[in-house]
Amino acid sequence: MGKFKFIETGIKDMFVVEPTVFEDNRGYFMETYQENEFKQAGHDLNFVQDNQSKSTKGVLRGLHLQLNYPQGKLVRVIKGKVFDVGVDLRGDSPTYGKWHGEILSEDNKRQLYIPPKFAHGFLVLSDEAEFLYKCTEFYHGEDESGIIWNDKDIAIDWPLDEIDEIILSDKDRELKPLKESQIKYW
Repeated sequence: MGKFKFIETGIKDMFVVEPTVFEDNRGYFMETYQENEFKQAGHDLNFVQDNQSKSTKGVLRGLHLQLNYPQGKLVRVIKGKVFDVGVDLRGDSPTYGKWHGEILSEDNKRQLYIPPKFAHGFLVLSDEAEFLYKCTEFYHGEDESGIIWNDKDIAIDWPLDEIDEIILSDKDRELKPLKESQIKYW
């Protein structure tokens, strides 16, 4: 049996990863990434950078991307709970403009892989969340772009029932809808 279960999302190249968790009275152990296991499952990824963020309930980060240096991201939560989303921006994809969202939490230990040429964002659902992600490309601040989180055409079904206020950065508040920005990778 492999150490990971790879679950399709309905969007080509985007998948959920469920690690095998070994638990006993001392706690738990799991591998979060293992190159050979991912390759055997058909996911030949090369990660060059790891990032970590901490946010409070209602913080929405995204939808972010890099235009000339698109990043693939393997994301997970080590504390709390988030709703994580990827939006396909590949111009030749039948799912262009479509999204997939996944609850990631310290309890379910699920991970989501968002391929390069996707926009990415997440909403913090718990009082606090710590979020980790491995990237396939380095961060290039001058190359940042994005799409407004509540784009009516993309129509992400954010779980807002228990969120009193969406907290955005000034930069994220200024993002445009996809139709207006016309972001499309070829």
